[in-house]
Amino acid sequence: MPESKKILIIEDDEDIVDLLSIHLKDLGCSIEKAFDGTTGLQKALSATFDLIILDLMLPGIDGMEVCRRVRMKNEYVPILMLTAKSEEIDKVLGLETGADDYLTKPFSVREFISRVKAIFRRVEALTKTEKVIETAAVLTFKNLIIDPAKRKITLNGDRLSLTPKEYDLLYKLASNPGRSYSREELLNLVWGYEFSGYEHTVNSHINRLRSKIETDIANPEFILTAWGIGYRFNDDF
Repeated sequence: MPESKKILIIEDDEDIVDLLSIHLKDLGCSIEKAFDGTTGLQKALSATFDLIILDLMLPGIDGMEVCRRVRMKNEYVPILMLTAKSEEIDKVLGLETGADDYLTKPFSVREFISRVKAIFRRVEALTKTEKVIETAAVLTFKNLIIDPAKRKITLNGDRLSLTPKEYDLLYKLASNPGRSYSREELLNLVWGYEFSGYEHTVNSHINRLRSKIETDIANPEFILTAWGIGYRFNDDF
């Protein structure tokens, strides 16, 4: 990696923290540590990090709640969630809460480093994309306004609070009104190919988006269901 990355590790197992720290420092990263959820959340919200490595089971505030509260901020930071659990529901909950990737203990150091590098590559690609988006036109659909340069959504003049994934999903749909996307396509475009098989996560995010932007969720005006395919943004404005 060409430049030093600042990483926060929130993990109550000190041996794991020490092991991850050694290998991350070999990549030129600087490390902040927290051994419980409360301290970790305070650090996550009080400084800027390039990556947060977050254990699911923590004393104090658990990892899922830490992730949820971090995601309440508009500012984007990648989150790699660690857990000793292997049930699918934990991965789904992690993704829906806002984690960018997920590793189940025990994992190899090689796999861990590979995931970290992949996250940084995605962030760099996103940064390049957003430089292009800075010149993109503001999208206006009646009382819904999407400002790509500021990642800002307003509805009836009020700014909406969306998670990064909710924003990315809405912008992808609204940028191509009328085009129908399958759930698998949206999962790949917004979350990445490594989450294949978790298309129901898209449904959950669509439902949350509708609850924030639609007057009548049962009869949506903006995000429409493309029966037999997936979803599309209304092109009748």
